[in-house]
Amino acid sequence: MTDANPGSAASIKPRLSLMMFLQYAIWGSWLPILYPFLLGHRGFTLDQTGWCLAAGAVGAIFGPVLAGQLADRSIATEKLLAFSHFVGAILVWKLGSTTDFTGVLTLSAIYGLVYAPTLALTNSLAFAHLPDRDRDFGPVRLWGTIGWIAAGIMVGQILLRWHTPEGVDADAVAKAQNAGRGVAFTISAVLGVVMGFFCLTLPHTPPAGRKQDASPIGAALAEVKMQPLLTLFLIAVPVSMIHQFYFVFTSDFVSKIQNAAGSGAADAFSRGVNQVFGVGGGGLMTIGQMTEIAVLGFIPALAKSLSRKQLLAVGLAAYAGRMALFAYAPSLFPVLLGVALHGLCFGCFIFVAFMVVDENTSSTVRATAQNLFNLVIVGIGIIVGSWFATGVVGKWASASGAMDHAKLFSVPMYMALGCLAALLVAYPSGRKS
Repeated sequence: MTDANPGSAASIKPRLSLMMFLQYAIWGSWLPILYPFLLGHRGFTLDQTGWCLAAGAVGAIFGPVLAGQLADRSIATEKLLAFSHFVGAILVWKLGSTTDFTGVLTLSAIYGLVYAPTLALTNSLAFAHLPDRDRDFGPVRLWGTIGWIAAGIMVGQILLRWHTPEGVDADAVAKAQNAGRGVAFTISAVLGVVMGFFCLTLPHTPPAGRKQDASPIGAALAEVKMQPLLTLFLIAVPVSMIHQFYFVFTSDFVSKIQNAAGSGAADAFSRGVNQVFGVGGGGLMTIGQMTEIAVLGFIPALAKSLSRKQLLAVGLAAYAGRMALFAYAPSLFPVLLGVALHGLCFGCFIFVAFMVVDENTSSTVRATAQNLFNLVIVGIGIIVGSWFATGVVGKWASASGAMDHAKLFSVPMYMALGCLAALLVAYPSGRKS
């Protein structure tokens, strides 16, 4: 399905690129700072914070199914996107101003139900209108990562310049920054409204208007039970949990390191980093998205010289290395290297894993298998990971009062090493599956 105006082919890629930029800027502005905002400013317990983080994943499981049915059968994709983003803007604005646990938990679940489908819907709209999806989708989707980076740095700069008081102790600085993180929800809401209106200008993408056949879930599960997919799916759950340790704790962890920069010459590097990325952790975490862009650019070349097993092993080793740097070298430069390893973690494991699923399933169940793997990564793994990271490991690491980051990050480090060992033993070797 293509745009009705043949002359619009030259202009469609910039429009779709802006769509992707806004789509991921909405998310990237507030997600990295949610944990310190809820724990440090709202005063939630670790358990409550973990449940709020998991609630969004619960909504993300069911939302895409409902939205997919609507987009396939009854509502034009651009109109469904506009409606979802208008509603999402209201929800995320309320999320930043709601103070009680029950309210935040409910809003998080509903927001996941509303926002998560838009990730797939923007992809499907782009596929429907790009002249050559194989050639054009990568550069268009790249603008989503750029949007995440821009939003994160914007929030970091606002925190640095308007919410980092001088001449006070570290606790007062942290308190001011935790309160200032509320601006991220306002930014996200404004971007959501802009995105809603912009979606109404996107090319018309009507529903198919016919009843779809039932998804071949049973057939897909039968293929998932075969190697190498069985090993990959089993490893994907703990890997997603490890991923959640990173997104839950890194913003607060990095923020404390950034705030420790003093006035001596030895801290010139730290102050320079803060000036570029801002403070609060979210801006500095965008280094991971920058390296992600670089790694994904090299994946086609790496895939020609390395087997899928070797690429997956590199990704798991990067997960372990990142957590090791966080646990045992908690100063700015090593932590920067750890954040930068996000590119290898995502590119060599998550991205390659989707390639493996595509290569090892038949054409009749390929889309269903991809959705099942996505469910494991962004649904089951995040729900279990949020509870495990906060309610189990977080409690254990903070039993003495202050968070012991060596204890905290050593757990996902050993989990990553265990996954690496399982991959090396159970995943079939060879260039081809």
